[in-house]
Amino acid sequence: MSSDQDHLKETDTEKRFEFKKEEKSAFEAEKGLTEETIRVISEDKDEPEWMLERRLRALEQWHELPMPDDWPGAPDISEVDVDEIIPYIRPDIETRGGVDDWNDLPEEIQDTFDKLGIPEAEKNALSGVGAQYESEIVYQNMQEQWEEKGVVFCDMDKAVQEHEEIVREHFMTKAVPPSDNKFAALHGAIWSGGSFVYVPEDTSVDMPIQAYFRMNSDGMGQFEHTLIIAEESSEVHYIEGCSAPKYSEFNLHSGGVEVFVGENAHVQYSTVQNWSKNTYNLNTKRAICEADGTMEWVSGSMGSKATMLYPSTVLKGPGATDNHITIAMAGEGQNIDTGAKVYHNAPDTKSTIESKSISKDGGRTNYRGLVHIADGAEDASTSVECDALMFDNESTSDTMPYMEIQESKVDVAHEATVGKIGDEDVFYLQSRGLDDDDAKQMIVAGFIEPLTEELPIEYAVEMNRLIELEMEGSLG
Repeated sequence: MSSDQDHLKETDTEKRFEFKKEEKSAFEAEKGLTEETIRVISEDKDEPEWMLERRLRALEQWHELPMPDDWPGAPDISEVDVDEIIPYIRPDIETRGGVDDWNDLPEEIQDTFDKLGIPEAEKNALSGVGAQYESEIVYQNMQEQWEEKGVVFCDMDKAVQEHEEIVREHFMTKAVPPSDNKFAALHGAIWSGGSFVYVPEDTSVDMPIQAYFRMNSDGMGQFEHTLIIAEESSEVHYIEGCSAPKYSEFNLHSGGVEVFVGENAHVQYSTVQNWSKNTYNLNTKRAICEADGTMEWVSGSMGSKATMLYPSTVLKGPGATDNHITIAMAGEGQNIDTGAKVYHNAPDTKSTIESKSISKDGGRTNYRGLVHIADGAEDASTSVECDALMFDNESTSDTMPYMEIQESKVDVAHEATVGKIGDEDVFYLQSRGLDDDDAKQMIVAGFIEPLTEELPIEYAVEMNRLIELEMEGSLG
């Protein structure tokens, strides 16, 4: 491919994620986090009283809990001032809870998701699609073959109204209580939008379900909540994508994810996020896995100014399994602090964590993880592998694994490697006809292959495009 074609491809990809739309909303809350704001949001959503009570309790916990800024090597999040954040923007669409036909969306929202490729992905690779714009889902659709089998895929606001009993039982009570950390409490107080997925017993959803979250406004926060319940012997793959244009003011993303994996069920949760470089990404994600169930987390973090994200799984039942594959890429001005947490609370449980990080132009990546094996969790096994690749001497990469082993009859392994792109590797590929840039891109592509091979082909291609975009200007 010629250099002109390369530039055109990179420019088109960059435009795809960096474009902005004129703001149009039906309702916008005042800046800041107050009881009055929460009551206004809850009233606008016509929520039941129990949800309002949970929001207000979470607000109290937000004020009580400390900021996570005293951890060793933690990103600087001092700029995050909730009083300067717009917590809730309802897009200007006629149907609350979204529409199920792209043509019913306002033209500017339709154009946004067209540019991101969502309709094309839905046609080619997905069982269902949800699209959130600002604070609410604007589009939601599920193929009829899965609806007929009892699979539910809808936005969380609709789930609170139509599946109230099951939401009330699971929402921020077992997996991610507001007391978990300060930003979980913030999320519990002001959450809006997100996805509800319910898969009945003995049902396998053969094609992935995707939700895409887009922040379009300057200085806003997005707080979507995802609740996935996979009953016994069921299977589902959920993919989330995230992006936002870059503005002068900071944006905040503080989502919440709760996954319940039934006995012998299998859930894969994949994330491909490309938040803009002015976004703070402070999420809480946790799964509870019953006997012989399998939970898989596949995470790609390319964007944001700072990320603090540690998907975790509680292996509650004997024979439960948890697998993590994460990749983080940090460039100039970025601090990507990611990792994984696994709690082995039962015998014969297994976990693997494979972390890949790339840093360039002075960027910083850090793996921060925890493996806890409880007393009585006999024959538990875990393997942690952390690999870091750096482009230059200004970039940094750290590994902070914590192992809490309270049982002697276990198998624990940990391995970490840190290195720079080697001149010998580049020379070898150049001897096969590649130029310097293409050689380095091929090395990076091979480095992240464990992640991309876990994604449907359309998303693996997208991941590689994002990596190429992030590498633009750093090679040579």
